[in-house]
Amino acid sequence: MVRAAGYGSPLAKSPREVEYELFARVTRALQAASPTGSGPMGAQAIVDNSHLWTELAADLASPENALPDELKGQLLSLAMFSIRYGNGVLAGRGNVSALVDINLSIMKGLRGQGGE
Repeated sequence: MVRAAGYGSPLAKSPREVEYELFARVTRALQAASPTGSGPMGAQAIVDNSHLWTELAADLASPENALPDELKGQLLSLAMFSIRYGNGVLAGRGNVSALVDINLSIMKGLRGQGGE
């Protein structure tokens, strides 16, 4: 929970806002990395992206997750692809642009801008 500076009252963020912020942070790191994800910064950005998608997949697989089954399935497919693709980039195959594109699409969806 975040507290408003100087006011002492808590400002709660919705799960959607928290997810958006996590995706934004990871996506900025991917964008700042070299296109091939090489070097320590690039590798860390890809690993962080994989961790984010792993956590999201675990949440999606939870019985408490109330998203529609079709959406859960689509997001799980994206999670598996992102992790697998990121591993390929770390191995020297591909670049981070596909990971950035996927994350930006998710961020649009979290902001209610899907389908644009």
